[in-house]
Amino acid sequence: MRLGPFNIVIALAIATLKASLVVLYFMHARYSPKRTQLVIICAVFWLAIMLALTLSDYVTRQPEAVAASPTAYVTHS
Repeated sequence: MRLGPFNIVIALAIATLKASLVVLYFMHARYSPKRTQLVIICAVFWLAIMLALTLSDYVTRQPEAVAASPTAYVTHS
C-alpha cells in the first residue's frame, strides 16, 4: 500500500512495536527484576539522546559549496 510520505513513519512504528514485543516477552524483560528494567529504560533513553543529537547535527548542516581551484580551467598549450 502506498501512503506517500507516511511510508517511513508507519514502517518505523511497526519496527518499534516489533522490537518492543521481542524485548518485553521473548527476552522476558517484562517479568525481570526492577533493576534490569531500569537498565533497559536507561539504555533506551541513552539511545534517544544519541539519535536526537545525530539528527540535530544532520538537520543543521549546510550543503558545501564546490570551490573550483584557480588552475582548474587553465589549459597549457
